[in-house]
Amino acid sequence: MFTTLTPFSRARRTALVALLLSLAPFAAHADALDTIAKNGTLRVAVPEDYPPFGSVGADMKPQGYDVDMAALLAKSMNVKLELVPVNSANRIPYLTTNKVDLVISSLGKTPEREKVLDFSTAYAPYFQGVFGPADIKVTGPADLSGKTVGATRGALEEIALSQMAPNATIKRFEDNNATISAFLSGQVQLIAAGNIVAAAILAKNPPRRPEAKFIIKDSPCFVGLNKNEPRLMAKVDDTIAQAKKDGTLNTMSKKWFNQPLPASL
Repeated sequence: MFTTLTPFSRARRTALVALLLSLAPFAAHADALDTIAKNGTLRVAVPEDYPPFGSVGADMKPQGYDVDMAALLAKSMNVKLELVPVNSANRIPYLTTNKVDLVISSLGKTPEREKVLDFSTAYAPYFQGVFGPADIKVTGPADLSGKTVGATRGALEEIALSQMAPNATIKRFEDNNATISAFLSGQVQLIAAGNIVAAAILAKNPPRRPEAKFIIKDSPCFVGLNKNEPRLMAKVDDTIAQAKKDGTLNTMSKKWFNQPLPASL
């Protein structure tokens, strides 16, 4: 059985549909800071294989500079912290698919990444470079021709080095532990990594000691946020600014990097 709509009822239905469609964008995009407060939990993507930014301690709990930064932000929002382990390849997809609220994973800023996410102010020092034993003479990208370089797939240094040194043989690994192991075992001659990774390797006093050959990019770390979240961005930036001012970030830098926070940060 069919119901015939009168002109008046058709007009009412048309107006109702138009109203619902006009409200749809607002319903689809809830304010992230309000959502975090409502849920009582801040979900943060952090590394688990990238000390001293993030790793699993002897007590099987996450630890590192990024973990401490996540805890600092959760405290500033007066919510619980939920840590979500990620790697270089999946950390941004976890954010854009709303599996997490923030990415704090030694994340560098690039024009490509800025198309899909927003960045806070810098919270940690970092640079990427090529490192290797003293007996391998390399001073720039041109010297990598014929050399094998290990790099973590999807990491900033892997992407940049692919463009800088097209004649280099880059062996890509799925996580940082595999990349480091490949260097230490001699599977690759050199390693493209962050200065912090090289320092962590040196701390173990291995037979193959990575010395800096050249800098790929000076790239401090930023907190990654989904696009168009101004209130959450302001909260993150305010927390970072206060932590710089009161010395919290300097204390964290000494704790995890064994050096004070650079004045330029």
